[in-house]
Parts: sequence; structure tokens; C-alpha cells
Amino acid sequence: MPRKPPLDARLTEQRNPATAQIDQLSALEVVRVINAEDQRVAPAVGTQLPQIARAVELAEAAFRAGGRLIYVGAGTSGRLGVLDASEMPPTYGTDPRMVQGIIAGGYEALLKAKEGAEDREEEGAASVDEADVGAADFVFGIATSGTTPFVHGALKRAGERGARTGFLLCTTPQPWMVQAYDVVVAPLVGPEVVTGSTRMKAGTATKMVLNTISTAAMIRIGKVFGNLMVDLRATNVKLRDRSERILMDVLDLDRGAARELLAASGGRVKTALAMHWTGAGRDAAERTLARTGGRLGDILKGRDGV
Repeated sequence: MPRKPPLDARLTEQRNPATAQIDQLSALEVVRVINAEDQRVAPAVGTQLPQIARAVELAEAAFRAGGRLIYVGAGTSGRLGVLDASEMPPTYGTDPRMVQGIIAGGYEALLKAKEGAEDREEEGAASVDEADVGAADFVFGIATSGTTPFVHGALKRAGERGARTGFLLCTTPQPWMVQAYDVVVAPLVGPEVVTGSTRMKAGTATKMVLNTISTAAMIRIGKVFGNLMVDLRATNVKLRDRSERILMDVLDLDRGAARELLAASGGRVKTALAMHWTGAGRDAAERTLARTGGRLGDILKGRDGV
């Protein structure tokens, strides 16, 4: 019997023939099927590397202009945006305002689904107004189904306010989206194991894309030296230990010397490294960092005359 055409053209809403009998399988068989489907995610993200790189460039440009990266989403997409934003201050020492997440329904929707919040385009626009989005900002909308009104309303208003805009979805983008937004990222992971459950493959793809955008942008603005996250703040025991170990490794110091240098820097690894390499105090080292755009490698080049 020929297969019936899908009732919904969006990939995220179609039935997956590989899992049509999944309810009849054992626990191990179910896990194997889910794992097999998960193998499709990374290759799908890999098809979008030029678009992801463009999003990185837009985020970097926003940061260098004093602007922000602002994620906008609903449901799982919104939660993943807020999660990525919330991880930037402890990881890279950023001001919490630098990367932000907006979710339909507000804070309550992070913990409990707020039905209908994603359906109101005007509320998406209002959230952008409330965030006072401007020309220096990059607003990145996330809607794996591609159709969430809240997200499109937010992106439309962001564009009207002069911001650059991007969009992530896990189905084929419509031509108007490519025309309307500065970048569109579309990893096509295929139908979900459980039809429409986009917290699964689409959610994993979203997490991968957001990880890549924020991490690459932080690298580009000097938050990483080599492969070390040197702009972290030593605000707890774990981060103090990591900070001291970075200084010990990079500068070949013992634990005591690393601890003293970290304390003199105000608990900031990047400042401590600049202090050591320039022989300057904390304030002078931070001025040097400001002149190099925060890039430690440029301080070394200047010191070594390269």
C-alpha cells in the first residue's frame, strides 16, 4: 500500500517510519532505536556550518559594538536559549546582560509549560521592546517547527528597531525567512522518535548550534587563550581551583604563587596572566587588555616583538 502524504509538511511534525512500532519493543530495543536516530543530529548540524559561522560573526560584531546576543524562543527552544545565556557569566566572566534569553511566558515558563504563550506574535514584539533592543544587538530566534508566532513577532520587531536577526529551525525554511532574516540555520534532523517531540533530536541539534555560536563568539572576542577559558571568575571552590591550575599550567607556577597572583588580580585569570606577562599592576594590566580587545595572544605578540 502506498504511503499517505504527510498531513503536515514540517519535518518536525511528520511520523518516523523507523519508529512506527516502537511501543512494542523492549527497553533495550527502544534505547537502541533512540540512539540510532540521535546519530543523525551531528551530521545535520554539520550541513549548516557556513550559516552557523555567519551567526558567530553577527554575535561577535554585536559584542564589539557594545551590543548583546539575545535568544528568543518558546517551550524547549526558549529554555535552551535561556540555558545557554545563563552559562556565559560563570564560564566566560561576561556581564549577565551580554547574552540573554527571552522565553514566551516569562520566568514561569522555564519551570512549567505555559500554554498559549507561544501563539501571540504581539507578545514576542513586546518582549523585544521591553528588552530595549537596538541596532547594536543580534537577536536569534529559535523555533524548531519554524512557525512559532511569538518568535517571528520578536524577530520582526527586532528588525524594525535596527537589530540584526537570525533564525534556527529544524524543518525546511520558507523563502520569506531567508529574505527576512540575516541568517537562517536549518539542521534537518528528520522526524522525531515520538512524533512531534522536538525536545529530542531537534532539541539536541538546537543545543549543539547554540553551544557553537556562543562558544565561537567568546573565542573570537578573546575569552579563550589556546583552549583555556581564561576569562572565568573564581567565585567558588571549583572555579578557584580551576583558575589556579590554569595559572600553574600556563605560567609554570606552583600552587602558592598561582594563588597569590589570582588574589592580586581580583580573582580574574585573564588579568592575572596579563599582570604576569607585562609586569604591571592590576589596573595597568586591565588597560593593556582593553587596548588589545581582550586578546591575550596580542599581549604576547607585543612582548615578544612578533
